[in-house]
Amino acid sequence: MKLFGVLNASLDSLNDDSIVRNAGDAHRRATQMMVEGVYGFDLGGQGSTFQAREKDADDEWATLAPIIPVLVDSGLPFSVDTWRPTVARRALEAGATWMNAADGLQEPGMFEVAAEFGCPVVLPFLSGPNPLQMSKVTATDPVEVLVEFFTEMLARAEGFGVRQNMVLDPGTGFAPHDWPWAQRYEYQKLVYTQLDRLRVFGLPLYIALPWKETVQHDELLEIVIRAEPEYGRAHYPAKVNAMATAIARAL
Repeated sequence: MKLFGVLNASLDSLNDDSIVRNAGDAHRRATQMMVEGVYGFDLGGQGSTFQAREKDADDEWATLAPIIPVLVDSGLPFSVDTWRPTVARRALEAGATWMNAADGLQEPGMFEVAAEFGCPVVLPFLSGPNPLQMSKVTATDPVEVLVEFFTEMLARAEGFGVRQNMVLDPGTGFAPHDWPWAQRYEYQKLVYTQLDRLRVFGLPLYIALPWKETVQHDELLEIVIRAEPEYGRAHYPAKVNAMATAIARAL
């Protein structure tokens, strides 16, 4: 699994270690994650958690602009996590090599940006228009809900000539703010144990990897690693790689 190390230019991230306030912070974190073996980076400027303040596009870009040159200089692939087409376009013009379409490409103009730049696009499942406006997935078979979403969005991608660039994300890194962890844990476990059902589309998989230090989060992380997705979004790449090595040795 190739890992994208997380940098959050949004100060309301729940993970303090991922927060970068300036180019110096970004350089230090990127350098450390390179030592830990990342494939690339994922940079966010708009928080998606219960404590996040929604910014306008100019404010979001202002938090990202000083960080992007650091990632360009790293020479590694990197994405900017956004649901605003203007921000996505500016990031790609500034040197980003992937799109991480945090709206699931639902915002008008996002497909046009994807087609214009022809880059890989992380396409997450969302149960709402963006990560700050989501509803709970209550279906008995939640993976079928994901399959229906991806079927629709990939048909649209085909119309823009970019289906082959899509990288599918089950969207488990996002959740409604009122969803209790016990329910979210059961939902994630159902999805992670059935990731192979998303292989029907013939596209790579990308997972926002669990990072909290609990038994349940470690259990979920192990399930994902054993499923062998192509890409993972990691706050702690060294931990993920160590667990992957331990699992491989035990086989």
